[in-house]
Amino acid sequence: MEPPSGPSPGPYDYDLLVIGGGSGGLAVAKEAAGLRKKVLILDLAAPSPRGTMRVLGGSSLNVDNVRKFLHHSALLGEAFHGTENFGWKTKEHVSHRWMELMEAVKEQMKTRSEELRRELKRSGVFYLNARGEIVAPHTVEVTEMSGRKRQLTAETLVIATGERPQCLGIPGDEFCITSEDLLSLLYPPGKTLVVGGSAEGLECAGFMVGLGMPIFVMLQPDLLPGSDKKIAQKIENFMMNNGVTFLYHCSLKKVEEFEDSASGHEKAAQHQASKKRIRVTFTNKDNQTKEEDFDTVILAVGKKACTEDIGLESVGVQCRQETGKILVNERDQTTVDHIYAIGSVQHGRPATTGLSVHVGMLLAHRLYRGDSLLCDYTNVPSVVLTPLEYAACGLSEEKANLTFGEDNVEVYHNYYWPLEWELPARNKNSAYVQVVCHIPDKERVVGLHILGPNAGDILQGFVAAMKCGLTKEQLDATVGIHPGSAQVLTSLTQTQRMSEALMMRGNC
Repeated sequence: MEPPSGPSPGPYDYDLLVIGGGSGGLAVAKEAAGLRKKVLILDLAAPSPRGTMRVLGGSSLNVDNVRKFLHHSALLGEAFHGTENFGWKTKEHVSHRWMELMEAVKEQMKTRSEELRRELKRSGVFYLNARGEIVAPHTVEVTEMSGRKRQLTAETLVIATGERPQCLGIPGDEFCITSEDLLSLLYPPGKTLVVGGSAEGLECAGFMVGLGMPIFVMLQPDLLPGSDKKIAQKIENFMMNNGVTFLYHCSLKKVEEFEDSASGHEKAAQHQASKKRIRVTFTNKDNQTKEEDFDTVILAVGKKACTEDIGLESVGVQCRQETGKILVNERDQTTVDHIYAIGSVQHGRPATTGLSVHVGMLLAHRLYRGDSLLCDYTNVPSVVLTPLEYAACGLSEEKANLTFGEDNVEVYHNYYWPLEWELPARNKNSAYVQVVCHIPDKERVVGLHILGPNAGDILQGFVAAMKCGLTKEQLDATVGIHPGSAQVLTSLTQTQRMSEALMMRGNC
């Protein structure tokens, strides 16, 4: 809904002005408008360096959806290999068409963006596809697509501009793409190097190898930084068995683009005409210089908050220089009382789409409904859509040991074989669960980790139980659903200590 023209009847043009149209910004805006406040969202997302356009909803809502589609596409391909065990006979060779998948994804994103605009209109939120820059404590300069500038005022400002993938700053960066670019690439990426072992990098590697492409991952520096190392190792082993090649202790030095008259990988017609390939120069663990040619190089080396050039420094909002993330208190308030920040621009907080939506709703309730409820960041669930899906809530084993001391932590775990994997005899002893308990607190569950099909959906209900103080005794007293994978969590008896003792005994 376009904002009205003409003078405002009150001291400000708006009660609330949100800079950024991601999941958190949309949530706080719609909730505030529902409480009869006058709200404006400004959202002008510039394209990526490779020209990938961004639409309303931000990278969280849109990229989350796309990565789920591509993950599912790869799983469908894997499922075809076991269909005969379930009685299905395919008449012809099964192959994947990347361009058709990308066209369907592009259409879905367009439809989703249009629906979001309709939701804003129904909610009474004013929206401008425009850039916002804070020029005074309550004043934002708005630059529209046409170049027209004007100044608008608001009693309260919310920064929800999200974050973007970073580059490495090496020669040839411009020939690489990010995970964001990959999700709208119109030609098959072919032989691909993924630089970085982050969740987004592993997700890209996982679904591409599932679609039949040769994939290499150059870890910089580690696999799933911040995650439990044992679980990260299990994901790595599974991906290696699926065909991903990992390059260890390597450092990327230079990337070059060159003409290749005999490229052996299928590309779309417009790309095939140029026959461009990528030559990568890197050093290995022995400091030897190596070269390797790829069709695509993806940088997945972290993200930086989109907080530059929006005027934060002009009003005294403090950010961390290295990440651009904004310092906030427990009320999501910046160092300026009437300016708030939510979502992935917050410093020191987890960043997930679900969390951003939750935080946005709570902020609107505190501002305009008189609530005092703050967000609880202790049990924020997350999911990584690697070929072996990983969902987690709470502390890892390592963080629990650091927090409470090893003697006060018990870790129950077990492998399981999902029923749908049994007939095709697929991936036995790969799916895994781990429950981390704090012994002095009646073995309260402080961490829960699942590796396996639909791990995120399995975890969701247990997250609610953890918020209510779930203990191991209560978990054991829960009746499991059979047949089903989640029942493994209700009958765990093996502990990490027992497993380590058996391993030591076996090594003697």
